[in-house]
Amino acid sequence: MPRVGRHVRVTGRVQGVFFRAWTAEQARALGVTGWVRNCPDGSVTGHLGGEEPAVQQLIELLHQGPPSAQVAAVDVEVVELEVSDRFEIKH
Repeated sequence: MPRVGRHVRVTGRVQGVFFRAWTAEQARALGVTGWVRNCPDGSVTGHLGGEEPAVQQLIELLHQGPPSAQVAAVDVEVVELEVSDRFEIKH
């Protein structure tokens, strides 16, 4: 199955609520590679790469987020796949 790349931007109450760690945990469980980081504007952005069903499932999970998060929106953009063999939290 071909691998796809997606850039995501999650807005709402998504910083200071373990959103990045939770996203990394979900991504690793699904076999999705890439990264996630906090942005100065209070959002969280990231690159997701992997088989399309797994990437789509992670995007659906991002709409919920961890228990203490309040997700307002998840913007998704189709991008070129970044080559990576893991999922990391960028600082």
